[in-house]
Amino acid sequence: MNLLEQGIGFGLIQASIIAIAAVGFTMQFGIANLLNLAFTEVMSIAGFVVYVTLNHQVNIWVSLLIGAGVGAVTTVAISKLVYDPFRRRAAKPFTLVIISLALNLVLQNAVLAIVGPSNFTYPVTLGQENIHVLHARFSGDELIIMGIAVGLMIVLHLVLQFTQMGRAMRALASNRALARSSGVPTAKIEMIVWAMSGAMAGVAGVVLFLNVSTFTPATATSFLVVIVAAVVVGGAGDVYGAMIASVVIGEAIGISSLWIPSYSTVTAFALLIFVLLLRPEGIRSLFTGGSSTRLRLPAFLAPLGAARGRHGE
Repeated sequence: MNLLEQGIGFGLIQASIIAIAAVGFTMQFGIANLLNLAFTEVMSIAGFVVYVTLNHQVNIWVSLLIGAGVGAVTTVAISKLVYDPFRRRAAKPFTLVIISLALNLVLQNAVLAIVGPSNFTYPVTLGQENIHVLHARFSGDELIIMGIAVGLMIVLHLVLQFTQMGRAMRALASNRALARSSGVPTAKIEMIVWAMSGAMAGVAGVVLFLNVSTFTPATATSFLVVIVAAVVVGGAGDVYGAMIASVVIGEAIGISSLWIPSYSTVTAFALLIFVLLLRPEGIRSLFTGGSSTRLRLPAFLAPLGAARGRHGE
């Protein structure tokens, strides 16, 4: 296996973890129009809860489901108890960003106070044997992490495209007022999206901790910059754009780590700046002829959207 293949393989692993987190993050932004900087602390909380369950001999797959549940419950609680009161008072977007940053710091220090500043390691792995795939070598853990990411992306695609709830989610992301006037239960759908994105945060935290040799309460926090870069590069609020951007950024990090391992995440910022300069709507617009990368109105609401535009509403 040559050095480049090793870098590409490492990039695929990074892309898988980034994709799970970035898609959950961008779902929150697309539905609630809120930059939830406390997202990585939900990852950390779920990851440490799973650390406890694993040390009590709970099966790793059951623990993964527990992590997803903890992420969902924590995220919904944050939405209801912290963000909703400010949104009901019509708080400005900048105010909500400051609140989310403050919440990030509060949760980070709460986790630190509970678990301490030590290094931790999961006591189990998903698979120890090394497997060669297309001249690249992966551990069992790495292959399963990539499989989890691909499986989640497929399930999310099926939900968005082929279910009534998915159509309602896309309608809400495209135009909240129009969706509400068309009978979409916006409050219920938003709560479901918060729960789904929280579950993805929980899974992302677990697979992140599985992939590193040791982790601390700051491990997930340091991942925030990469997640935000993937969301912006993919087009904020665009689920499919986040998927594509995760692969691009993951491979950029993987390949650049061969030469600048200590600064490989800088490539995420370089791509972020490059895309903002040349294609601020996100890289997915390269495949859609420059059209908006936000989730479009489902077909059953499109005529209403056209009528709304004609009447200038």
